[in-house]
Amino acid sequence: METTIGMIGLGHMGRAILEGVLRQALVPSSQVYLSDLDLAKTKPLQDTYGCLVASNQEVAQAADVLILAIKPHQYEEVIDEIKDVVKPEVIIIDIAASVSLQDVHDYFGRDIKTARVMPNTPALIGEGMSGIAFDEFMEEADRQKVIRIFASVGQVGVVKESQIDAVASVSGASPAYVYLFIEALADGAVMLGLSREEAYRFASQAVVGAAKMVQQTGEHPAKLKDAVCSPGGTTIEAIAKLEEKGFRSAIIEAMRANDQKAKKMKQ
Repeated sequence: METTIGMIGLGHMGRAILEGVLRQALVPSSQVYLSDLDLAKTKPLQDTYGCLVASNQEVAQAADVLILAIKPHQYEEVIDEIKDVVKPEVIIIDIAASVSLQDVHDYFGRDIKTARVMPNTPALIGEGMSGIAFDEFMEEADRQKVIRIFASVGQVGVVKESQIDAVASVSGASPAYVYLFIEALADGAVMLGLSREEAYRFASQAVVGAAKMVQQTGEHPAKLKDAVCSPGGTTIEAIAKLEEKGFRSAIIEAMRANDQKAKKMKQ
């Protein structure tokens, strides 16, 4: 892809996206510009891949696609610093949970091509899931550039901006829920006699396999669950206990809490 990618900010999410792009060789590392106040974050990418480290303004000047991987409260300040040096046709990628497309336009003080993306950290290993909302200034060729960047690190779904908060709850934050579930499975396995190493191996692969069953069979998760539960068997006993303890409602309420927090951050 003949595109120069710039990234301002290298937190966990930004690094996951960028390392995924670099590992997939979507663009040469000479076409990747980075900026972060913490040189400990930029140096590994510079040393490993040969990315170019520069100031915010230099990154903004060079980029055809500029990813703002910074905290929501930093958007206005950083955009004020770069708004007069970006290319006229630059594509801005906003990955902040609480910064809207309109916020980006307002901070730049003009119409500017913007995509709002909610990725997740499995992008680091090419298994990300990113929801993308485009503004009305993005042409089809622009959209395809953004889609290719995030498709290089996993799967992509194009959504309305009004659905981004839902995407944040179901895929953006949910790896943390899944890690917690795997940890709990492993703790249970250790309690029942497996070593810690064995417990994490069995638990994590069970989650991977179950997820792939949903994706590859196209069956409803309830039907797949029913297939594991023999009448009067051990698994249905376990399911009954999960229902008793509010397993499903706890997950739904966690997602609701995530959504409510995102909305508060916009106020």
